[in-house]
Amino acid sequence: MATTTSITTNYAGQFASKYISAALLSADTLDKGLVEILPNVNFKTTLQKVNTDDIVKDATCDFTATSTLTLTDRVLEVEPFQVNLQLCKKDYYDSWIGGQMGFSAYDSIPASFADFLIAHVAAKTAQKIEQNIWNGNAASAGEFSGFLSLMTADSDVVDVTATTVTAANVITELGKVMDAIPSALYGKEDLTIYVPQNVAKAYVRALGGFGASGLGANGVDNKGTMWYGSEPLFFDGVRVAMVNGLPSNKMVAAQSSNLYFGTGLLNERNEVRVLDMADLDGSDNIRVILRFFAGVQYGIGTDVVLYS
Repeated sequence: MATTTSITTNYAGQFASKYISAALLSADTLDKGLVEILPNVNFKTTLQKVNTDDIVKDATCDFTATSTLTLTDRVLEVEPFQVNLQLCKKDYYDSWIGGQMGFSAYDSIPASFADFLIAHVAAKTAQKIEQNIWNGNAASAGEFSGFLSLMTADSDVVDVTATTVTAANVITELGKVMDAIPSALYGKEDLTIYVPQNVAKAYVRALGGFGASGLGANGVDNKGTMWYGSEPLFFDGVRVAMVNGLPSNKMVAAQSSNLYFGTGLLNERNEVRVLDMADLDGSDNIRVILRFFAGVQYGIGTDVVLYS
């Protein structure tokens, strides 16, 4: 009896971390280091917050407590997610991969193509993770509560009323966000204004001199919109970061160290598999399976500005 070759590739060990990392950390916000990443969160983790009043008092000969210290916490809870994808091998017989599959009806897709499949799934997963980080809704399938959902429900967050942002008003609207930032945060190294694509485009155009509040008639260095080549953007000395997960006309100002993404990145319950179903049910199908955990939370609501 002829021996058939099949795929039962299990990446649950060393390679699981590699591919889970590609799926999760390739999300735009995470890839740029715009939030803190907390790995190995199996279900929940507690973010401790410490608040004190004035700690410096007039000196005495005795030990006298000089402050009231308040400990509070906020819970970051991750949710389990999965990707289940089924492909038919015969769909690739006539493609470029066909030459690597051989001519036998039982030949399997080579490991290199298995890697390609997982990379493709990882890229799609990263895109969804990016959307969830900012605009996710736990009530929707495949989503967890994103920052906008959490911040909108929190009365501690500083709210700024939004409008449709254009090149003509973007300087004014960014100024509203800036003015709402607590004075204790201004000047912090990791303070960031997170903006969506439409706000970033409007700001670049305004700086090019094509907005009502533009920098001169021809913009930066008299180069118009040509001045911009993915250089870092700043507004009143604060970094402006475009994140693709934010919907249009929404902005968030916060320290990156106050925003957290939790995942079971190195957790043994993360799993990546490529299964050839020929030996299991006689079909010509291949299944790609990916399981992971993800969720977001922020630490101190009063240190967050939400333009919404």
